[in-house]
Amino acid sequence: MAFARHRIPELMDDDALDEHAHRRALLGLARINAISGIDRHLWRRAAGLARVLGRNVRVLDVAAGSGDVLIRVAERAREAGIGLEAHACDISPVALDEARRKADLRGVTLTTHLIDVIHARLPGGFDLAYCGLFLHHLDEPQIEIVLRQMADAANSVLVQDLRRNYLGLGLATVVPRLLTRSRIVHIDAVRSVHAAFTVEEIRTLAHRAGLNGACVQCCWPQRLVVSWERAS
Repeated sequence: MAFARHRIPELMDDDALDEHAHRRALLGLARINAISGIDRHLWRRAAGLARVLGRNVRVLDVAAGSGDVLIRVAERAREAGIGLEAHACDISPVALDEARRKADLRGVTLTTHLIDVIHARLPGGFDLAYCGLFLHHLDEPQIEIVLRQMADAANSVLVQDLRRNYLGLGLATVVPRLLTRSRIVHIDAVRSVHAAFTVEEIRTLAHRAGLNGACVQCCWPQRLVVSWERAS
């Protein structure tokens, strides 16, 4: 059962956030992402596109944070012999520095772009634009901007975000406290669910942004997945 949406700015979005605390929070979020397995959706889409296109797949991760999801997918692609060109963009220099550091440690080639996706255009020419757990940070007009930008940047769009319901709120209250000591993650996880969307709400936003025919599905753990392909 859903409740009314209520968005409170998250601590991670504060420009004055202490750098050490920011990096610690990024580490905690990466751990939660790894355990929840959200990279599986991006991997399936990227691998499927590689088979169809018969060439390297160019992937852009929008609001990538520390890039942990894309980096894991790039590792899987390397193991499977699939060519994947990985690009990550974010508004935070700290997050992108973490992404580059993590990619170097894992031997992944990652191109980073310092971009405020609300006010600047994304680079284009990608096969797939991905965005994970970012839309709930935004107001509805901003979400439409991001979705339109992604559709302009790539022929295929994949978005993951949280579902706004009581089960999701319970998971956000408990799970982060088991996986990280970051107080920022503990607070922001709960705020994120309060700011998240229902299936119908996100479907409406996708339609307003011009992603006609977008498919919206639910997945564990209390996530929404939005898929869209440009009509040929």
